[in-house]
Amino acid sequence: MASDPKRRMIESAMYMLATRGLQGTSFSEVLEHSGAPRGSVYHHFPGGKTDLVVAAIEHASERALAFVESRKGAGAREVAATFLQMWRGVLSSSNLEAGCSVLAVAIGADVPELRESAARVFRAWRARMAVLLQKGGLRRDDAKRFAATLIAASEGAVALSRAEKSLEPFELTAAMLLEQVDTLLQR
Repeated sequence: MASDPKRRMIESAMYMLATRGLQGTSFSEVLEHSGAPRGSVYHHFPGGKTDLVVAAIEHASERALAFVESRKGAGAREVAATFLQMWRGVLSSSNLEAGCSVLAVAIGADVPELRESAARVFRAWRARMAVLLQKGGLRRDDAKRFAATLIAASEGAVALSRAEKSLEPFELTAAMLLEQVDTLLQR
């Protein structure tokens, strides 16, 4: 975990959102998990929980984009496989307990600012994924449509796997997505 209190709180919030959802993530628990001093909460996040949650999902977005960006210049199938591997890793390393912190906010938010922050993250993922897929061999329109499908299907597959306590739904979805990208590449 990071050494500075702000970064530790952001990472703890990201983890807790992914495992407990928005309603299950409180300042007290984030402080306990991060080991950050109580006084640092409003110093670093003057807008309260909303500021912390926005920072956490932005951090999650940066990490996800960096993971996929590591395959910049690769073929579309490899780009898709890398995105799927990221989620497979989240599921496996958490014993099927963690999902997507951004999705947790999108589903659980009753504050428009939080929903908009989640929407910005998903738009950024779709846009960047579409660029990488197009550079990897997909036609522009196919890349845009497949980017949305890849993200939506992956998120759903992660939710199913968590609920069923099995990687099977994720693996079935991943196989179908890779078949779909192969088909699109043959056009």
